[in-house]
Amino acid sequence: MKSSVKASVAILILSVLIALYSIGHAAKSDGNKKENQLGERVKQLSDWGSKRAVIKMNGDKYRQFVRMAPRNYSVIIMFTAMQPQRQCSVCQNVNDEFQIVANSWIYSPSYSNKLFFASVDYDEAPDVFNAMKVTAAPSIMHFPPKGKPKKNDVYDMQRLGIQAEVMVKWVTERTDIQIRIFRPPNYSGTITLGVLMLMVAGFLYFRRNNLEFLYNKTMWGVAALSIVFAMTSGQMWNHIRGPPYAHRNPQNGQVSYIHGSSQGQFVAETHIILLLNCAVTVGFIMMNKNPISEGDVRKRRVLTVIGLGLVVFFFSLILSIFRAKYRGYPYSFLIR
Repeated sequence: MKSSVKASVAILILSVLIALYSIGHAAKSDGNKKENQLGERVKQLSDWGSKRAVIKMNGDKYRQFVRMAPRNYSVIIMFTAMQPQRQCSVCQNVNDEFQIVANSWIYSPSYSNKLFFASVDYDEAPDVFNAMKVTAAPSIMHFPPKGKPKKNDVYDMQRLGIQAEVMVKWVTERTDIQIRIFRPPNYSGTITLGVLMLMVAGFLYFRRNNLEFLYNKTMWGVAALSIVFAMTSGQMWNHIRGPPYAHRNPQNGQVSYIHGSSQGQFVAETHIILLLNCAVTVGFIMMNKNPISEGDVRKRRVLTVIGLGLVVFFFSLILSIFRAKYRGYPYSFLIR
């Protein structure tokens, strides 16, 4: 009896040991399998990255190389809509700057397989847009090695702009990887400035015997006002930030020319503000100085009233736009 009990206990212990060994072996095999799969994914991404700095992805590639765990690399994805029928005017500009960032990383001395750049086009993978709830293109997002993207992993394009130098700072903040921008040389600005200077020099040379126009107050006044209009409308902000001309909602196709926040603006918005400022200025000029002779009082009064109307209406319109951008601003005039 005792021998049979001992035999049963021995068999039970042996069975437990065999089961534990099988579980450990299976877990080890599963770990090795996942490690091999990760190595294959990294190798495939590296191969694609060596041929193309920005890897084009569809829905299957996105799920396999970006969403599937485990991962030991970060992926920066640009969600875009490059097809002509989408009429995304800013997508090409963002794509050019994104390409500069990706190329700078590829040719960086510190390049490794810890970071990859990719793009997803709406017409090629609308399911990815829906899964990530991306409603506006272009949009840039960081996918960390572990977990899901957080709020700070979405690049705030309206606030930061589209310049490659600013994108790199954001990438460094999210990945702790330093990238130095290598921007291809662009001599168009230098050539344009040189041609302009040559034209001005040639004009002054041929008019060297008649330079009275240089003392024309009207010409200098118009030039000064043009600079003021350009600066007060936000043209310098556009040059630094590189915002889109307008925003088209990909869901309903509605186009917005005025940015809804005080932290951003569109190029079209600056043009609108410039024209409104011009209209207000013309109104003031008509009220204070007009070409009608002193004797024709009636015409002077008509022009003065028209000028006053221009100032009142367009200033009210500017104030209305200001109220729309700065929520809670208490003052208004005519137009709300």
